[in-house]
Amino acid sequence: MWAGYQGGYHMLLAVDVGNTVISLGIYDDRELRAEWHVSTDRRKTHDEYGLLFMDLLEHQGFPAQAVTAMAISSSVPPVIPTLEWMCQKYFKLKPLVIGPGVKTGMVIRYDNPREVGADRIVIAVAAYEKYGGPLVVVDFGTATIFDAISKDGEYLGGVIAPGVSISVEALFQHAAKLPRIELVKPKTVLARNTVHSMQSGVIYGFAGQVDAIVERLVAELGGSPAKVKVVATGDMADVLASEAPSIQAVDPYLALEGLRIIHERNQTGRGER
Repeated sequence: MWAGYQGGYHMLLAVDVGNTVISLGIYDDRELRAEWHVSTDRRKTHDEYGLLFMDLLEHQGFPAQAVTAMAISSSVPPVIPTLEWMCQKYFKLKPLVIGPGVKTGMVIRYDNPREVGADRIVIAVAAYEKYGGPLVVVDFGTATIFDAISKDGEYLGGVIAPGVSISVEALFQHAAKLPRIELVKPKTVLARNTVHSMQSGVIYGFAGQVDAIVERLVAELGGSPAKVKVVATGDMADVLASEAPSIQAVDPYLALEGLRIIHERNQTGRGER
């Protein structure tokens, strides 16, 4: 058992469900104490997720009863009811599920605000809270998503492009002679074998895409590169950020931080035992 745990502590389990990966983080007040990443599987039952989450927590010394609240964002709608049921059965909690009607503190300037994925808003909230605006957030997930936030903290919209991993998989699936590759940065752009050629194309190609899109977004935000902050998050952020000069910072925990912030803004008894 975690030596610091005592009954009465407020501990939040933040759960961000992506198309490929579920990220979990356990917060002691505002401090992230541990985080995990597991594969998203729409076929998993609430029991499978419940036992998995409890095992992860207990392996790090956090008993299930240490969790006093949960917040969930998901870009995979079919998984939400499964996780809600899991929360109630295994943690005796009603989770806060990010969606319409939940107080985020961010005005959404989208044609139809309901079309904006919960994951995009969660990340935008955390990024603006931490870095201010105007701001562009680049999320390297299953898709590569660019989100723009105004200097006043309004969500303005963004860009959705194919993600790095699915692009590499498409190459493998549709080009008979191309192998699956490890996504690592090659030493040079000029490659002399197939694997390095693919790595070069993916890494430097996506880095160039990021810089080009960010340049256009900055221009439309009416600012200059020196005034508009650009932050990267997501699975491939560390690999690509060093090759994209437009990216000023890498912050892997924006989704979890956003869930924590939004949960704080919705403390009206919901999400507690």
